[in-house]
Amino acid sequence: MERLLQDAKKLQKDLVEHRRYLHQNAEVGFDLPKTAEYVKTQLKNMGFTPKEVGRYALTAEIGKGKPAFLLRADMDGLPIEERAKEPFACKSGHMHACGHDMHAAMLLGVAKLLKEREKELKGRVRLLFQPAEELLEGAKTAVENGVLKNPKVDGAMMLHVLTGVPLDTGCVVVAHGVSAPAADYFTVEVQGKGCHGSTPWKGVDASAVAAKILLGFQEITAKEVSFTTPSVLSVGSISAGEVGNVIADKAALKGTLRTFDEGVRAFIKTRIEEIAKYTAKAFRAKAKVKFGGGCPSLLNDEKLSALALQTAQELLGEKAFSSVEMGNSEEKGGSEDFAYISREVPSVMLALSAGNSKEGYAYPLHHPKARFDERALYIGSALYAAVALKFLGNG
Repeated sequence: MERLLQDAKKLQKDLVEHRRYLHQNAEVGFDLPKTAEYVKTQLKNMGFTPKEVGRYALTAEIGKGKPAFLLRADMDGLPIEERAKEPFACKSGHMHACGHDMHAAMLLGVAKLLKEREKELKGRVRLLFQPAEELLEGAKTAVENGVLKNPKVDGAMMLHVLTGVPLDTGCVVVAHGVSAPAADYFTVEVQGKGCHGSTPWKGVDASAVAAKILLGFQEITAKEVSFTTPSVLSVGSISAGEVGNVIADKAALKGTLRTFDEGVRAFIKTRIEEIAKYTAKAFRAKAKVKFGGGCPSLLNDEKLSALALQTAQELLGEKAFSSVEMGNSEEKGGSEDFAYISREVPSVMLALSAGNSKEGYAYPLHHPKARFDERALYIGSALYAAVALKFLGNG
């Protein structure tokens, strides 16, 4: 393990270069031409023949035979105007505010580390550079395009960096059980009847109905779901009408649901539809609910989590610990589309601190001023590689 960590440290200069190029050229969703081309070029330079599995998703194989282990890094950014004032800041109106540039750079480091050890591998490692995680669609598309087949993958791992948290850079947290909630996005369309604002009895006020539906939604998580089962239902957009003296004939609510339990998820989705439909009916309007996007909850496999924790502790000592030692965290509400992979094969998600809030990294993920400590790069590469080697029986 010590040699692996030292070999990874020797790659730090290259990892920083990879990360800064990707950061400066941040792209979003499935539209990653520069990002994918850069990754593809780097892989070819290392002797790989990268393959596409869906739009701008790339894989590279190391080793032969079974077992097969998948290492995944996402590489899309966010449609955020960067305000971090880094010398390599992105100028396109996009930003790697979630650290996916760090993930992709780390996985390029893994490619180098494992390529040098290819003859020793007791199986194969499949690298996945994935688009559209922020849309919660990239992993699902990769799975549909066969990323877990030919040969079938036996296990998978992903790593996510953290910033703006009171953890020293290089600390690793291994989660157990459900490590990221399911996500659902929904739109409620309300149809009323427009009329002049001076004669509201001649119409059906869609905006008022939408407001009542919104208040009804608040009762679901407050009164209908046990406090022992975390869930969040938020409406972030409400729109209706254009002028003040006209009763709106249409209104729309847009929101998101986050749950850890799949049964609770199904229950709340049903209640969203019922409350919208029957509240609208009570006030002579109609409402239609549309669910779109999202992903299931991410399940960390018990055995693989234990293996990852053991490996991280062998590699990093006291800087690696279980999420159980962390207690409850307000930061674990973000969803992750790696969940689609975790529902197909034993999987594990690890968190790597890359910005201690006590050392000037004050802003959290997705903030326009978010910054990341690049000292975490070689540690992430070593961690990815170490878990893969341990899984194959090389550790």
